[in-house]
Amino acid sequence: MNRFASVLLVDGRGRVLLQERDEHAPIDPERWGFCGGHLEPGEDFLSGAHRELEEETGVRLRDLGLELDLVGEYDVFHVHSGTDDVFRLFAARCDLTDDDVDCHEGRQIVFVDPDHARELDLTAAASVALGAFLDSERYAAWAPRRGGRSQDPSVG
Repeated sequence: MNRFASVLLVDGRGRVLLQERDEHAPIDPERWGFCGGHLEPGEDFLSGAHRELEEETGVRLRDLGLELDLVGEYDVFHVHSGTDDVFRLFAARCDLTDDDVDCHEGRQIVFVDPDHARELDLTAAASVALGAFLDSERYAAWAPRRGGRSQDPSVG
């Protein structure tokens, strides 16, 4: 069993930061998922989440005075590796934009409208946790009030 830390940022418009993985990704290639990855030996989930976010996006939340909140711990089966793994998802509300995020891994890392995010070809981990997060009271508190329909269904 592998251990992963994942991060989901929510911007001021209620969009969520997702990574489009490329064809070279060892797990869930060419799918959309959270920033994050394997924990290093001896590394705790929260430290791993901060490290992975910085490695993949250049974003150092603590430098912005932000901390990650634990959303939950989830079990996931990764078809590509054939392993049952565990990951913890952390989230933060931020005032970042796509211009503040570097893409150091995958095809792109962008803020995605939540209605559109639900329609993407998601990684196993995102399939397990993204919908529940978007339906949560925490997300509702962080996101601006949204009408019945999305006003910006585009990616980015």
